[in-house]
This record gives sequence, C-alpha cells and structure tokens, in this order.
Amino acid sequence: MEQAAGGTPQAPGLPGCYRHPDRETGISCTRCERPICPECMVSASVGFQCPDCVRDGGGTGSAPAAARPRTVAGGTVTADPRLFTKILIGINVAVFIAIQANPSLAVDLSLIGASPAPPFPITEGVADGQYYRLVTSMFAHQEIWHIAFNMLSLWWLGGPLEEALGRARYLAVYFVSGLAGSALVYLLASPATQTLGASGAIFGLFGATAVLLRRLRYDLRPIIALLVINLIFTFGFNGISWQAHIGGLVAGVITGYGMVHAPRERRALVQYGTCAVVLVVVVAMTLLRTSQLT
Repeated sequence: MEQAAGGTPQAPGLPGCYRHPDRETGISCTRCERPICPECMVSASVGFQCPDCVRDGGGTGSAPAAARPRTVAGGTVTADPRLFTKILIGINVAVFIAIQANPSLAVDLSLIGASPAPPFPITEGVADGQYYRLVTSMFAHQEIWHIAFNMLSLWWLGGPLEEALGRARYLAVYFVSGLAGSALVYLLASPATQTLGASGAIFGLFGATAVLLRRLRYDLRPIIALLVINLIFTFGFNGISWQAHIGGLVAGVITGYGMVHAPRERRALVQYGTCAVVLVVVVAMTLLRTSQLT
C-alpha cells in the first residue's frame, strides 16, 4: 500500500486530493487536472473545477452565467463565501446593542402569542395581527451569553454552509428554519410566553449541515455529538424554548435535503419548491394557532 502525505494508506492508482492528500478521489479538475475531493470540487458547466482555478478566474468576470462554476448545491461561487453570514451576525449584534440601550425594545421584537403576563407593558401579540414578531424575534437577544453562543454557532456552522450552498440557498435555509421554529413556538407554547433568539435558525443550520456532510460522505459523528449536546441543554434546562429548536432542526433537515439532493436538471425548482412546502406548513400552523386564540 502506498502512503499519502498525511500517512494514510491509499489504494494503488487512486490519487489523493491535492489539498487533502489523505482523501482518495477519482475526480480531477477539468482545467488543471489535479485530483480533487468532494469538499474541493466546484461544479462547472462541464465537470468540476478546483478552488484555485475558480479563484484564478474560472467562471468569473465576463463569462456567461451558465458557464460559471457552481457550489455543490448549484449556487454561484463568490469572492467572499461568508458574506451573508457576516451580515446576519452584524444584524443580530446591532439589534442586541439597541436592546441594551432601550430594554423595552426586546418586548416589541419578541415572539409573543397574545395577552402577555405582567410586567410586559403590552396586551397584543401574533394572534392580534402582529405577525412580524415571527421574524423579528429571530434577531433579538437580551443576555450577552445568549447572543455570544448563538453568534459563535452561526459563524462555525453558517460560514461553511454558505460556502457549500451559495448565498441565496443558504439564506433560504436560514429564514425558513427560523420561521419554522417561531411557528412551532407560537403553536405549542403558552401565548403569554416571551421568546426571542436566533436558535431556531441555527438549529436549522445544524440539520442542513448534517445532511450536507452525509451527502459528501464525511464523518457525521462530530456534528451529531455537537447536536446531541445542544439537545441535552435544550431539554435539560428551564427557560429554553425547545419548540424553536426542534422546529428549526426539522425544517433545516428538510430544506437541506432538498438543496443538496435536488437533481441537476430541475435543481432550482426542487430546492425552492421544498422551501415553499415548509413555508406552507409554517403558514398553516400560524393560522391554526391564531384561530385557537381569537
């Protein structure tokens, strides 16, 4: 048996990825012909290209959109693959700072079903027509530990997932998961409960990341272990909204599966159709709960 650079045995005649020599692969870049593993391959109009060729101009500039290299999910390869993750973190931090300056803003942005208990100085919630709370609560945090944990998770999970899916698909998974978490909270929690935080969307990223890693045939044990730890905290401590976490996780798995397993010939239809189906369920849960509370 031959030895790769990292010391891992390889089958004779089967090369290792030029960036990850310990990973055997039968795929080569269509431009430079270097072997590339699933993590490094970028979908092009014909075959796959390596990240270096993409960075050197393959599929960018004035080339036709159809010829540009694509991510594993069909998204466009960009110069800054984590841009939207940075923007999402920036929005969350900005809202957190605003809440610290004006604590009453947390009540205005939180997810509240209806008739919250004192000391909250309002009497209306989602059931009274304030559906915006399903979205604004995804960006609101009151405690420093809460936003710190969520933003670290968003950076660790969101950055690689955005790079793998592409910006539009990544945002679709993020917002659909967050809305699904909000809808399940609204459906199952007490209408007077005040809920806020990005956890629903982040659990959606957990689910989508697990699906992506399985699609690429990577070791799932690290992400599963991290998810189990988070679920233990979810159900083991008071004051944590398990509904948001489970709703986001389920939506993330479903939309993530649609993103990475959609057939190439009708990829966009399947991907965004899957998101639309989950959104229909979100709307149905929201309308059902509103009918119960009014």
